[in-house]
Order: sequence, then C-alpha cells, then structure tokens
Amino acid sequence: MTKPESQPELFSEMPQRVSKPIIPERIKRLAEAARMKAEAGEVKEVDPSTAVEAVEDNALMRIGGRLRRSNLHDLEHPNGDLFVADLLDYALKDDGASMEAPIFSLATKPDLRVWKWVSKDGNKSLEVTPSVKGRATQHDKDILIFLVSQMTEGLNLERPDAKGRTIRFCVYDYLVKTNKSTGGKEYKRLEESLERLSGTRIKTDIRTGGERIKESFGILDSWKIVEKAPNKSVMVAVEVTLSKWLYNAIQAFEVLTIDSAYFQLRKPLEKRLYEIARKHVGKQSGWKIGLELLREKCGSQAELREFRRMIKEIAKDNTLPNFFFTLDDRDNVTFLPKDKNRLLGLLS
Repeated sequence: MTKPESQPELFSEMPQRVSKPIIPERIKRLAEAARMKAEAGEVKEVDPSTAVEAVEDNALMRIGGRLRRSNLHDLEHPNGDLFVADLLDYALKDDGASMEAPIFSLATKPDLRVWKWVSKDGNKSLEVTPSVKGRATQHDKDILIFLVSQMTEGLNLERPDAKGRTIRFCVYDYLVKTNKSTGGKEYKRLEESLERLSGTRIKTDIRTGGERIKESFGILDSWKIVEKAPNKSVMVAVEVTLSKWLYNAIQAFEVLTIDSAYFQLRKPLEKRLYEIARKHVGKQSGWKIGLELLREKCGSQAELREFRRMIKEIAKDNTLPNFFFTLDDRDNVTFLPKDKNRLLGLLS
C-alpha cells in the first residue's frame, strides 16, 4: 500500500487540550436552528437538547481536525499506545478476515445461538458464541469498519500512535461517517453495539497478519466512555481496544477499500452480499457461486427456499454499490461489476 512522501502538518502532533474552547457563532446558530426544528417537530427522532449537544460537542471536540475539549480526560497512553481517530480524509476499509467468514449475525432481533462455520475446503473454521445480549450483528460491524479505516490511514501516514490496539474516537464523527442520524437514539444504539461486539466470543483458526490464533476472544477486548455531554445524557468520546486477531489484520494491511454507499444499505443481508462481492470479484469480470454455498457464506439461518426469495428481491432492487448479481434456474448466483469496461471482459 502506497504511503505518502510527507506527513501533513495536521497530524504532526498528538491531540492537545485547550483551556477554554470557543464555539463559533456559526455553530451557535446551527445549534439554535436544530433546537427550533426539533421543538417544532420538523426533525424526527431528535431530542431538542440532544440536537444542540451534538452540534456543540462536535465544535468543541474538532478544532483543526484534532480532539480538543477542556474537560476531556488526559491521555492515558502518552507513549503512543492510544490511537486518536481524528482523520478527516480517508478511504473506508474492511478487514479481509471478517469479509471471508460469516462472523456477524444477519438477525434484527437478539441472536443467542452459537454459530459454527467451516470453509468448503475444510481449512478454515469459526465458532461464534454470543453473550446474553446476543451475537454482534452486521450493523454492529459499522463500528469496526470506521475504526479499521481510521487506523489503516494512520498507518499509511506513519503515525506512531497507529501501532497500538486502543483507539479513541468522537461519537459524532462515527455517526456522520456511517450515515446515521445524530439523535439521542443513535447514541444508545452505539452503546448496545459496543456491548455485543465485546460480548461476542470467537474461536477460529483463520490467520491474520500471518499469525494463527485458536482461542476464544472478543471482537473488541474492551470499551469505555471517556467523555459525556454536559448533561451526561449521551456519550461524546469512546475508547475501545481491538482484539489481537483484528489488530493483526490491520497491521498487515489485510484490508480492502469499500464504497461509502455501503452505509446506505438498510438490510443486513445486503451488506453481507456486498462484502462477499467486493472480496471475491476483485478485478475479475465476474464470480459465480452456488446458492446453498452462498447461504452458508452469508451466515444466513433462513431455509434455502426463503433465502432464494430474499436473493431474488435484492437482485431486483439492484442496491449493491458497484456490483449486481443474477440467479439462474440452476441456483447459481453470478456477481458482476457495474463498470461497463470490466463487463466487456466477459465478451472478449
């Protein structure tokens, strides 16, 4: 992966603290407008105070692209063990290991089943055990994509803090980047996602970063809220520690760039199908897989008949970024790129 020749001035120092950050008048006006719209009922699912806090907190926390807030806790890892996710311009990345194996549940309700998967060649296996709050979902994975993307770009910029497994990020930035609203409900959903990610245990022999780890570990080792809004109603900054398994994949650049439209996909199965297409089509003109094997690869618990119906519906809607797929009478699914020049390869 190509690294830039020089490191931008923006990242030349660790995040600083300022004694009294000033909220610009423009931000104040936006906050007041948000308050008025929320009180008038023009904005759905937004609490007036939360709307104001979201805008004001972002103004306080992001000055020149760095986390700055007078009452933020001091950095607990001054030696560079902590990576602050404060990058503004970066490509979205997904780790290859979780794109390959169906780690995340496609269910929209708590999934309490132990999930076991073995690759077709028998060389890779996976066992996922949920916590009492359920197995981590495909939507929960949005957090990991955000963190993997930030850390990968930090490595590209040769930032020393990107060598550690602990990451601190601004919740508002995460919500905006992953195409979520900034209302109070999303802050609550984030906390629930973090619970599932840290509670879901994985046992696998899939290598990441050239290292084979066969033990039970959480997708996230731990997480904690390091700052809340002034009224303590919503989290502002969060600190997470990645599992060694995921960390190894990032450090070895075992990641793939994905389209930002991924976060516009509403169905968990759509997201999973896009991941599979992105990983397996690659630079080819197309890629074919049997419906039954695709169902296993997606990690779907649906009966084959129901899975076939869902596949046909998504194929008809044509929602996947950069790819579309067809299902023939023999239950073969063919993924194809939407790029016309690549499609010409099928005719050559």
